[in-house]
Amino acid sequence: MTSARYEEGGVVHAPSGAIPGADNAPASPLATILSSLEDAKAEDTVQIDIAEKSSLGDHMVVTSGRSHRHVAAIADHLVKDLKGAGFGPVRVEGLPHCDWVLIDVGDVIVHVFRPEVREFYNIEKMWAAEPYSDRRATA
Repeated sequence: MTSARYEEGGVVHAPSGAIPGADNAPASPLATILSSLEDAKAEDTVQIDIAEKSSLGDHMVVTSGRSHRHVAAIADHLVKDLKGAGFGPVRVEGLPHCDWVLIDVGDVIVHVFRPEVREFYNIEKMWAAEPYSDRRATA
């Protein structure tokens, strides 16, 4: 496993196990998520630290599947891995259509997109922007 990573606009692009500041111990939901996504051959996985930006959670993970079927398989694999690791029932939205599946794991929110849908919504850019209060203070 490589530890190469780079940061772009508040978004950390890294292989699983290399997220700076993340607790990658076996019991960590984030580590389980990143490992599961890698196993399911998810593509272009990024992790965004949202702890200072929102009360929704601490981390957001955004990834892509090549097709509707691949998105569904990634989501199914992730849900099974999370339950198997003892993280209990997770909330899942979007499985019938599989353009965009959201998996709420408590402090980590996972978005699995088809590439075209991911490009359209571009949530990485939205969440990587500095908080509104910081923009007002510097204006």
